Amino acid sequence: MAATLLASFVVLALVIAGMAVGVMFGRSPIKGSCGGLNNATGDSSCSICGGNPSKCEETA
Repeated sequence: MAATLLASFVVLALVIAGMAVGVMFGRSPIKGSCGGLNNATGDSSCSICGGNPSKCEETA
């Protein structure tokens, strides 16, 4: 049990460190899309961009 807990902690720490290194080397951080899950449910209006995806790039 302790070995599983330690292994999962190490994997999680490596993932977080990998994301941090990616940001430090100038890659943009992870960001959402305009609409996101609202598009899957059929509600395509977005409170940020108003349905215009080009505005999402301006505000990001």
